[in-house]
Amino acid sequence: MAKLYVDVDKYGDEHASPVVEAFHSAIRDLVRKRLDESGCGWSEFVFGKSHELITQDDMAAVEQQLLDAGHKFDWSAAISPRERPDAYKASAGTSDEDLKTFCFEHPDAPTAEADGDGRALRGVGDNVAKYPQNVTGTARYVRSSDRVLKWLSDGVPDNTIAVIDDSGGTLTAPILEQFKGVICAGGTVRSHLGILTREYGIPCFMNAKVTGIYEGDTVEMECSAAAKPAEFYQQGKEQTANVWRHGKG
Repeated sequence: MAKLYVDVDKYGDEHASPVVEAFHSAIRDLVRKRLDESGCGWSEFVFGKSHELITQDDMAAVEQQLLDAGHKFDWSAAISPRERPDAYKASAGTSDEDLKTFCFEHPDAPTAEADGDGRALRGVGDNVAKYPQNVTGTARYVRSSDRVLKWLSDGVPDNTIAVIDDSGGTLTAPILEQFKGVICAGGTVRSHLGILTREYGIPCFMNAKVTGIYEGDTVEMECSAAAKPAEFYQQGKEQTANVWRHGKG
């Protein structure tokens, strides 16, 4: 089986693609080896023999190579890091206490001083669906499985506008319908999270560029703005909706 040659010091946790490619390469080598050993044609192997010849132990061995190379998986669902904390990245800085002083700081987030209504522009996002009125609620960061598990048990606080990153789509799925709105720092209107929020009728901004929004701030999402068409991403066209913070200037 192929070795996983990964420059962990170079790529670390910030750049997963080379690690994932090494992982996929090892799986492809495993499939080629088992195919050769089987003596079958490709169709017979794929549709008949592969489930017998490629075992759970084989896949576990490939995964172990990935972990031995220094890679840690991103947590994306609540149960996985609970069961195998040694295989997942630490979610440091995501406790309730840490989140009191945390905020996203996107360098391209547009900002402006408070207007006559006390609304200070603190960023923009790609509106998933247009609604008749803007939505206002309390910003609460969802960056760990611990918070999701707590809210699964206790319920999501009223008027929560969840502020999440790319991993949040899967992470927040069990409690998604309880949010008043969602601001996601990654993805597009066709991302899984975008599709889910549209189906639930929850205002959502994807690919959000925000700054200076802290846990507990009152924020307003301009979900009355036009939804961004999916084709705009291919065409390189921008169409964003505003995110305002209330009451702080």
